[in-house]
Amino acid sequence: MTALRSITATGAAPAKGPYSPGIRAGNLLFVSGQIAIAPDGSSLAHADLETQTRQCLANLRAVLEAGGATLQQVAKVTVYLAEPDGWPVFNPIYAEFFGAHKPARAIVPVAAFPGGFKVEVDAVAVLAD
Repeated sequence: MTALRSITATGAAPAKGPYSPGIRAGNLLFVSGQIAIAPDGSSLAHADLETQTRQCLANLRAVLEAGGATLQQVAKVTVYLAEPDGWPVFNPIYAEFFGAHKPARAIVPVAAFPGGFKVEVDAVAVLAD
């Protein structure tokens, strides 16, 4: 049986509940949904979509790095977006973070997040053997 290892990152928002920011299972790294909370725990919930997107993706990158991965090793991303017209803002920032790498991606529109958050992003990365 593959051992599971919890991943935390000093450069990302701390977990606010009974979950791990990331879990490594064999050569897979599962990153929990990242929202716009700064590494010091302060909320950016009422910031604009651009600011929230940048913080979400910075948190995602920090958890990936703490687990031994990079954005270029991400195989699958799920994006939860509360602003249906937010794609023109979200997509260029996403492309900036991922560069030429284009992981599989699902987009899930949501009615609202608690506290005013506008976006959440989770991912699965494949680690080198």
